[in-house]
Amino acid sequence: MAWNHPPRFDPSRLILVALIAAEVGVFSAIGTNFATVGNGLEILRLSVEIGLLAVALTPVIVGGGIDLSVGSLMGLSAVLFGTFWRDLGLPVAAAAPLTLLVGAVAGGLNGFLITRMRIPALIVTLGSFSLFRGLAEGWTGGVDNFTNFPSAFLFLGQGYLPGAIPAQLPVFAAVAAGFWVLLHRTTIGRALYAIGFSPEGARYAGLPVGRRLALVYVLSGVVASLAAILYVSHLGQAKADAGTGYELLAITAVVLGGTSIFGGRGGVGGTLLGLLAIAILQNGLRLADLPGELAGVLTGTLLLLAIGLDRPGHRSRHRAPIEPDLTTDEGGFTMKNAQVAVICASILAAGLLVAGTNVYLVGSIRRANDQAAWTVGEPSVVKVDPAIGKPPSDRPITREFFSKDADPLAVPGGRKPGPVTIAMMPKSKGNAYFIACKAGADRAAKELGVKLIWDGPTDPDPAKQNDIVDTWITRGVDAIAVAVENREGISSVLRKARAKGIKVVTWDADADPEARDLFVNQATPRGIGEALMDNAARILGGKGEFAIITASLTAANMIAWQEEIEIRRAAKYPNIKLAALRPCDDLQKKAFDEANTLLSSNPNIKLIMAICTPAVPGAAEAVKQAGRKDVKVLGLGLPNDNKAYIHEGITDSLILWNTADLGYLAVLTADAVVKGTLKAGDPAFRAGHLGEVKLEGDNVLLGKPFSFTKENVDQFDF
Repeated sequence: MAWNHPPRFDPSRLILVALIAAEVGVFSAIGTNFATVGNGLEILRLSVEIGLLAVALTPVIVGGGIDLSVGSLMGLSAVLFGTFWRDLGLPVAAAAPLTLLVGAVAGGLNGFLITRMRIPALIVTLGSFSLFRGLAEGWTGGVDNFTNFPSAFLFLGQGYLPGAIPAQLPVFAAVAAGFWVLLHRTTIGRALYAIGFSPEGARYAGLPVGRRLALVYVLSGVVASLAAILYVSHLGQAKADAGTGYELLAITAVVLGGTSIFGGRGGVGGTLLGLLAIAILQNGLRLADLPGELAGVLTGTLLLLAIGLDRPGHRSRHRAPIEPDLTTDEGGFTMKNAQVAVICASILAAGLLVAGTNVYLVGSIRRANDQAAWTVGEPSVVKVDPAIGKPPSDRPITREFFSKDADPLAVPGGRKPGPVTIAMMPKSKGNAYFIACKAGADRAAKELGVKLIWDGPTDPDPAKQNDIVDTWITRGVDAIAVAVENREGISSVLRKARAKGIKVVTWDADADPEARDLFVNQATPRGIGEALMDNAARILGGKGEFAIITASLTAANMIAWQEEIEIRRAAKYPNIKLAALRPCDDLQKKAFDEANTLLSSNPNIKLIMAICTPAVPGAAEAVKQAGRKDVKVLGLGLPNDNKAYIHEGITDSLILWNTADLGYLAVLTADAVVKGTLKAGDPAFRAGHLGEVKLEGDNVLLGKPFSFTKENVDQFDF
């Protein structure tokens, strides 16, 4: 019985193409600068790492397997690449092949356990998923972060070839072409289809099932390491959390593209279409100012539907006996994935219809507000006196931005007239600290009449921060205000924004000075470090041991605070010892776990200093449940999260600033920089209800930190 070839035009893929066309049409209508060549190239550039994983997973899944370890292997490969280059002193040209060899060995381990030990692929790769990530974190201690790579290497992930083509795109194209040839034009590919359709039948036919499956797992490992190298060149840093969650997006792209999760059907072309559909959805939602989380909801829904409608019972009714690519059938159902595509299109259309309606409604309201807001005399924005270049203190704050003799269409900086658009990013959107900052930012935006876009990762993630900033660059916002998670990781993309004429302000944590215009500093690192250490010495009575729980071991502001704490301790309190420093990833539950570990492993600790807001209640709860009345908690926390612990005597005090004022000041600063009324070196500027705010060089200072104690904490509500 002859093998049947797939039809020239696969109906299910045609529906996926139509779905992509619908995405393009909708987002072109509601997204700013979506329908541009530059944005199209950016979509491709930001899809390379996940695209490499998806292409490599296609033959794995066609052969009836799965590889959940590719994202974790990216993390392990990234830190080993950094180790080879920095610690062993190898040039990048030598470190890269060694990293690819690591990927081949890791993939070979998966292949050996699956083909020789006959352990199911799901179990093996689930185990290696944890193994590889654990090795990466153990190798770096969760601390080490490799940066300062050569500029020639960084060009691979950040540079552009002639014609504005991203430098990493030819690499992806070459890998995709190679896998297409392997799967569709070689006997190896034909064997994989047979194995995926019926492994036992393939063995009876004399096919080397074990060798073919082992090969695709080795290739999957090599490509995961290649993706890690490109990831490092794109982000400018190698860290153990590289590739977190990438395996799920890659599998989604493969399955959405028509590859059966049960094996025996699919192709690289469909995977590329699935990848493109996901990438366009993520990019379009952000350019339309819609929540980025909606992309996760939709892609997750599509994955579940695709797998659910490809269940084994459904497959058996619509398959020819030995056909490796079953997109047609003699007399029955002729469109295997049509149901998936139709349902996907319906969900997407419904979601986009709702989103489009909301955008149109919000746009109508904003247009009406903007028309009213630009009426001279309405309160909000500081009036500039051309004689002194700053607002006179004896004049009222008005919406009149232009001086009396100015051309009403001449806006400072050459921008178009109209409301300023400020894109503002926290380290993580779910953190209560940044939620409080957003309240202040919203207030400032309302007072100024500016358009505020608030978006960021749900967990601290430098790579996602970079991707979002790239999207804002494409959108053409007037200013970007970002709370930096990783200084080296984000500075390159902020420089790119400045090169495009976008004003850049950092807040809460700083980037490289040349990557931004101003830094809105909630308090100087010295002020924070000294306040924390002085209070720690008071609690400990001048001697004893304490531990620090921080959000991240790579966040610039956390590092600066830790340095100042240590300087103060060494200079004034030599009898106090820092016993441990542990990160909690800005998560209260992890802070609780870390505090429990500290209490068990360091019984002499008498104080836990938590220097991120989720860590304070997390550590306090751990102390409470452990019944350790001899241990106190001190830290940078929000009053509402800690009132109960303060009154119970577990938390001694909090050191913080008014977080809403920080968000408020960041927006006012960004607006003033855009309009040319504030620059580095100015002594001060008038900041709405905050009054006159001082500058030190290129730092805008919110003020001194405040101490919240049992006596005053109930007076505050944030």
